[in-house]
Amino acid sequence: MELKNSTILITGGTSGIGLEFVRQLTQQGATIIVTGRNLEALEKTKTAFPKIHPFQSDVSKPQDIEKLYKDVTRQFPELNIIINNAGIMRLIDVEDTRLDLENINREIVTNLSGTIQMVHQFLPHLRTKKSAAIVNVSSAIAFTAYSSAPVYSASKAGVHAYTQALRLQLEETNVKVFEVVPPGVNTNLQNDWVLQPNPSMMMDVDKMVNIAIKGLLNDKPEIKPFLISIIKTVSRLMPNLLLRFGHGEFKKFKQLTANY
Repeated sequence: MELKNSTILITGGTSGIGLEFVRQLTQQGATIIVTGRNLEALEKTKTAFPKIHPFQSDVSKPQDIEKLYKDVTRQFPELNIIINNAGIMRLIDVEDTRLDLENINREIVTNLSGTIQMVHQFLPHLRTKKSAAIVNVSSAIAFTAYSSAPVYSASKAGVHAYTQALRLQLEETNVKVFEVVPPGVNTNLQNDWVLQPNPSMMMDVDKMVNIAIKGLLNDKPEIKPFLISIIKTVSRLMPNLLLRFGHGEFKKFKQLTANY
């Protein structure tokens, strides 16, 4: 996939993996469109990368996606790649009755429904391009559930399954479908967690995005660091091993939250 002369839209591009995509794709010479919910964060990103084009938009809101589509395709008719990166991850105890129904659904609405709705809205436009791509960011947790983040686990497993189906449906078209599968990555996603992850088990965000860009350039459908290959193999051969290991973190989380 050629990136240098592409016009690329990145959701959730003001922090974490999205912001690093902005940084490295700018270096590739692409035209970059960045979306995010927070106007201040968008302005800060624009200051850091003056050549980008920011749009305030929330992927959890269908009306925002509809407006984004109209504005972006009018101003940037050459748009040919979308990167569905926007995401939320929370540590949740399913017995926590303080979470109402709307709140408990936040990761599904943003991570899964947001991705599906972005694809559905932008696909007709991408089909008009000679070369186009959809890049969905999933997670290692798509292959082995993490009991501390049950809704996030469900959302990313859904993104993985949806991406596989999407790739098959579009295999005879001009639109390539990629899945980027990060392990735990050092970003601000975990900033407000009561239980912080072990830094030694986390990957640096610049290394992860560098792998992703190399994968896009080489047309690799499922883009993942070597660690993910190990996780997939272990989850297939010894599925309970990773589940029980991760569940130990939930027990620590439950103890910590009991003190609040």
